[in-house]
Amino acid sequence: MDGRNSIRIVTCQPADVADWVALRLALWPHDATEELTRQAQELMDRKGRAVTFLARAPDAQTIGFAEATLRQDWVNGCATSPVVFLEGLYVASAWRRRGAARLLCQAVENWARDLGCSEVGSDTYLDYVESQRMHEALGFEEMERVVCYRKVIA
Repeated sequence: MDGRNSIRIVTCQPADVADWVALRLALWPHDATEELTRQAQELMDRKGRAVTFLARAPDAQTIGFAEATLRQDWVNGCATSPVVFLEGLYVASAWRRRGAARLLCQAVENWARDLGCSEVGSDTYLDYVESQRMHEALGFEEMERVVCYRKVIA
């Protein structure tokens, strides 16, 4: 068995936040735990406009997550509005290539359809090739590449 059929996808509940934040920290290790927890709580508070799905192993261990928001602003590369945006997708390394990311993405797509959306947007860093490959394997199409700038003014 490859684990695909034994992975369960559930909607994140308040009791799951600690597990979710631990995985957020694995994805974004340079962010402070307090900030990741605050952001997670903000997402939980956006009922109907944000969702987090968790992937669970057969032993109920949380092994991955997908965060998505409903965006009504223009989303790079998308032709419609509103759009569901995949804000974060992570699967623990020991569980990769077993279908967890695909199951999480399917849950996000189903949520998007339920909201009447016809597109899911996402992004990743230019140098994060592993994430780009994962997006392509999940059926995402690269639409553009962007370099962001800023200028600090006094």
